[in-house]
Amino acid sequence: MFRCGIAYPRCRWILPLLLLFAIIFDIIAIAATSGWIEDEDAKSHYSSMWDEYLGRNDQWESRSLMQYSWAQAVAALMIIGLLVLIAAFILSCAALCCSFIVGLLPVIGILLIVVVVFQVIALIIYPVKFNELIFEGNYYYTWAYGFGWGATILCIGCSILFCCLPRYEDELTGLAKTKYIYSSA
Repeated sequence: MFRCGIAYPRCRWILPLLLLFAIIFDIIAIAATSGWIEDEDAKSHYSSMWDEYLGRNDQWESRSLMQYSWAQAVAALMIIGLLVLIAAFILSCAALCCSFIVGLLPVIGILLIVVVVFQVIALIIYPVKFNELIFEGNYYYTWAYGFGWGATILCIGCSILFCCLPRYEDELTGLAKTKYIYSSA
């Protein structure tokens, strides 16, 4: 006999794990020095969240983007988003892994919505202002910029799940009877 159902008590570990991946993605996006943007033609210009590099081969000229207020705002929003995400991760471990605290779940969802708002603003400001700063050529957004979006998308999904979890309190604690999706006789 084969039965297929969802083991909700085991699902309590998945959400903190997803938030841990979002933290790792954010750290990669913030710390990446290889660039968020690079030019498509001559590979002579690329820019990270912090610096801009011009040149060829082994002769690169580095300029800090932190002289611009928009770059400071992007850095601040990404770092604040990371810090709020770390706080949400700690709360999710306390609420789901150590003991089941239903009251914390919507709070964690709201914290993740705040993270999403901060990071979406930062990830939209950066390319818009960078394109205003540089007028020539075509540019590609690199993997580091993609990790920033990846963390934001993970936070969107987790915020929805954290806001919906209080409805499934009995299933998560193991008090409800398992509902099988498929059962063969």
